[in-house]
Amino acid sequence: MSKLLRKPTGTRGKVHDITHRDAGWGYVGFGLYRLTPGETVAEPTGETEVILVLVEGKAELGAGDESFGVMGERMDVFEKTPPHCLYVPNGSDWSATAVTDCTLAVCAAPGKGGHRARRIGPEGITLTQRGIGANTRFINNIAMENEDYCDSLLVTEVFTPQGNWSSYPPHRHDEDKFPDMTYLEETYYHRLNPAQGYGLQRVFTEDGSLDETMAVANHDVVLVPKGHHPCGAPYGYEMYYLNVMAGPLRKWRFRNHPDHAWIYERDTAGA
Repeated sequence: MSKLLRKPTGTRGKVHDITHRDAGWGYVGFGLYRLTPGETVAEPTGETEVILVLVEGKAELGAGDESFGVMGERMDVFEKTPPHCLYVPNGSDWSATAVTDCTLAVCAAPGKGGHRARRIGPEGITLTQRGIGANTRFINNIAMENEDYCDSLLVTEVFTPQGNWSSYPPHRHDEDKFPDMTYLEETYYHRLNPAQGYGLQRVFTEDGSLDETMAVANHDVVLVPKGHHPCGAPYGYEMYYLNVMAGPLRKWRFRNHPDHAWIYERDTAGA
């Protein structure tokens, strides 16, 4: 199995625990809890800032000495309603007590201080279409570069209809040469609807030094250390993924694959 593909370790509790050291890179960490009502989990943030994303279900969330009460609204991620999230700065801690069955994502990257814990969403998060035709997908931006309450994290949700592609045309953001491109490591947390389905993700570089195509199942995580990383959803199965990105500069600048950039140029010209 590819080292880029991480399978959940179970169906309850902390099923993903990916640190930047475990991933073999410098910035992004990702954890995932699947909790039953009444279960409580807590973690210190240490040197990382964290965004907790209630992928589905409800939980009582706290950060430091502050309680944010019961958060969460959508009971199934494929309702596509805006998520409830909590930003927690580095040097703090957080806790979550499940009120219903819930799936809680822990998105982490280096923190520099100077920010306070705060709610993110559902206000201000609007499901937005991107792409046309079989490249159509729908985005919930949670924390992209226009928001200033993060030091490193870029976080977004993507819903890809059955038979469609996303993160496409293939693009990369693996060089620190702003403003043309930024170096951003990235994780993809995948969900499928119906749950027994699968999706496809290819991670590849233009020189062929990395070229892996993976079948992703429900709750799988894919690591993208470099290269292009398109996803496909087979007919009959809708795909969701939660993206976490971080690097030395909190800006998202990418370059399309030169062989396939014509697709973006054609679609943009026809828009």
